[in-house]
Amino acid sequence: MSTDTVTPGAAAPVRATPATSKAVARREGWRRRAPLLPALIFAIIATQIPFLVTVWYSLNSWNLVNPGSERFVGLSNYADVFTDRVFRQAAVNTVLITGGCVLIAMLLGIGVALLLDRRFLGRSVVRTLMITPFLVMPVASALIWQTSMLDPVFGIVNFVIGTVGFEPVDWASSYPLVAVIGALVWQWTPFMTLLVLAGLQSQGRDVLEAAQVDGAGALRTFRSITLPRLRRYIELGVLLGAIYVVNTFDQIYILTQGGPGTASTNLPFYIYQRAFLGFDIGQAAAMGVVVVIGTIVVATLALRLLFRTFSEER
Repeated sequence: MSTDTVTPGAAAPVRATPATSKAVARREGWRRRAPLLPALIFAIIATQIPFLVTVWYSLNSWNLVNPGSERFVGLSNYADVFTDRVFRQAAVNTVLITGGCVLIAMLLGIGVALLLDRRFLGRSVVRTLMITPFLVMPVASALIWQTSMLDPVFGIVNFVIGTVGFEPVDWASSYPLVAVIGALVWQWTPFMTLLVLAGLQSQGRDVLEAAQVDGAGALRTFRSITLPRLRRYIELGVLLGAIYVVNTFDQIYILTQGGPGTASTNLPFYIYQRAFLGFDIGQAAAMGVVVVIGTIVVATLALRLLFRTFSEER
């Protein structure tokens, strides 16, 4: 049996204690996070501080055309928001615009992605051109739809429907929601196409070939194999599209100005009207806070569903 000997004058070995290990892990964690601190600080300054200022404005009654009218009113602005008929209509329009755009764009995106997943001459060029509408600025795309597509006299849409015997339609006045949704679908379909196409290209060809050997047709293969695999890509596209489309402002401002009346007014446009046309800063701020909280709640539920889907895939 051997015994440990300690040489006189030599330092005794230092054993790591749980406290020492935690301290080392903490220092290592801060060392990895340190490069991200400037971005985190900038994000807090750029987003959270203005939001807190908005919350303070929402607790005050303040009309810009009446200097010195600012006074603290507590939750009175929030009570007015929930009893505002126009706000409720704007909320319904927001849901219709967002849901209609995301649903139609996703269905078209799936169809176009299935076509682009096949081999044909010039496929790379077509894929590049497909993303072009998504890269156009929203104001520019709205102007294109206003002047070139939906013009009641010279618009391409009226020209096409006129060839089959339909009368010209002033889309912005007669069907404002359809006009807005059409412009948004044109812009967001390429984004949905790219997401679905990424999902199609990630699936194994051997599974599809095995389905063909077993005698499954194209429709059965898509419904039983391809579509379940695309679920997380579709959910991701719906989530991202809804988060962005719910903030639509440019298309409504250019195409319909929220009209006729308030027929196409959504929440961002109505908040703009109350703040910069009605000069009611307090109530506009309260509307903004309500919209942000509602968006956070919906996005959180959607993200949980999405993360659960990714966990099931693993």
